Amino acid sequence: MQKAVVARVGDYQVRRCERDDVQAVININMETLPEHYSDYFYYEILAEFPETFLVAEFDGAIIGYVMCRIEYGFSHLRRLGLARKGHVVSVAVKEQHRGKGVGTLLMNASQEAMVEKAATESYLEVRVTNAEAIALYQRLGYIVASRLEAYYKDGEAALVMAAKIGQ
Repeated sequence: MQKAVVARVGDYQVRRCERDDVQAVININMETLPEHYSDYFYYEILAEFPETFLVAEFDGAIIGYVMCRIEYGFSHLRRLGLARKGHVVSVAVKEQHRGKGVGTLLMNASQEAMVEKAATESYLEVRVTNAEAIALYQRLGYIVASRLEAYYKDGEAALVMAAKIGQ
């Protein structure tokens, strides 16, 4: 059965994650990021937010993913009051596929899915030393909303970055 593609760039395509894809997503996380979640967490996000958990494929293999959830809480964009927000929990692309627009494709597709779920902003946490990711997020309209000291297990700080979406 053909899986529904939500976005494309070159030979890369993005589609919703399926239960059978989760182990490949976990493997990419283990290979590319220093932070890891329990296996259960991936399945939980997929069950609760299937529209915003996406994978990128190249030649039939999963080479990247973005895992998001929808939350309701105080805005990160200096607005007063509450907002429906998309939280980019984790995004990763295998090293050999970086610089080809896959990260941008994943982020844009996830934002579209967040808007469909009535989110008006998106936010994420990123290591202060991850200049490549910070530059990508800035190109996508994210601004630094705050800094979280000692956010990561190794003691490194994180930037909270947020963007207005859907308007």
